[in-house]
Amino acid sequence: MPTDRVKAFSDGVIAIIITIMVLELRVPRGSDLASLRPLLPVLLSYVLSFLYIAIYWNNHHHLLHATKRVNGRIMWANMHLLFWLSLTPFVTGWLGENHGGLWPTALYGVVLLMAAVAYTILQATIVASQGRDSALASALGSDWKGKLSMVGYLAAIGLAFVSQWWSDALYVFVALLWLVPDRRIERLARDTGPAD
Repeated sequence: MPTDRVKAFSDGVIAIIITIMVLELRVPRGSDLASLRPLLPVLLSYVLSFLYIAIYWNNHHHLLHATKRVNGRIMWANMHLLFWLSLTPFVTGWLGENHGGLWPTALYGVVLLMAAVAYTILQATIVASQGRDSALASALGSDWKGKLSMVGYLAAIGLAFVSQWWSDALYVFVALLWLVPDRRIERLARDTGPAD
């Protein structure tokens, strides 16, 4: 089956996730800049989560563009990823409203970790369907950034029980690590053209 429907569905779900997150931002009652100060933790949580969703959307787009065809396993692996991403608005809201709270900080990391695990499963499922000697498998290589990200999330979850600020700093670090799109798959898509 071609990838078009999976791409379109995923794009729609990700657009809804972003919409839900932005709807959680409340307009301040005052008209001066000082009235924005209490909203800063909520806004910063939103910006970080928006960045994560944008990173997933960008890399997901390139991954599916490099995928020749999808099957049922790939579709379920994709749904697994979308499930974890769909929890982002909840944990973002909880973290923003209770900034510095142990459990909101830790649960935010759990959702990030599980989304990373789900993305890794999606990659592995696609590679398994295309073959270990496929151009995509070769482009993915050892996936050091993916592995480092998961280690970072695990460390941040543990740090949430010690210092929520260090935990948040790790979440920001991992996001910055991925700010530059995954060039491996982007290069493959450019070199091979659209997957049919």
